[in-house]
Amino acid sequence: MSQKVLLNSKEVTIILHRLACQLIEKHLDFSDTILVGIQPRGVYLAERLKELLEKEYKTPEIALGYLDITFFRDDFRRTDKPLEANKTQINFIVEDKKVIFIDDVLFTGRSIRSALTAIQSFGRPAEIELLVLIDRRFSRHLPIQPDYRGRQVDAINNEKVIVSWKENDGEDVVYLVTN
Repeated sequence: MSQKVLLNSKEVTIILHRLACQLIEKHLDFSDTILVGIQPRGVYLAERLKELLEKEYKTPEIALGYLDITFFRDDFRRTDKPLEANKTQINFIVEDKKVIFIDDVLFTGRSIRSALTAIQSFGRPAEIELLVLIDRRFSRHLPIQPDYRGRQVDAINNEKVIVSWKENDGEDVVYLVTN
């Protein structure tokens, strides 16, 4: 197994600032916009962006929620191991709001399809956008594309993209791992 660094800590920070600026360009004051981190790994990116937007760019408080998609996945009954659900924490109505789904890696698109189904339990958004740190563009099973992407990676099937966050893994780094 080999491991290659795709993004180091400094590059991750630069990309986070770029993504924050792109969000500001599109949403300005965020009064009708909600950030939704897709559990489990999209939460770290969502929290980081919220913090950047509010502290560095002086955006008024932004609504942030966490969405668990475990039981909305089309493959959740195809495994013998018990599934562990994460916590959905959306304490607001999404009716007529602009929702930005945030995830670390866009791979097949199935997680996002699941998120589209799961969010309907909280109302009907005016629009939904997708922000990802890494877009694996040659791996899509569904016609889903990000509106905001940190980095596009051409990874083949035996390669895996692993995102480590300092809050959880001790450092900000993105690896390409080959089996």
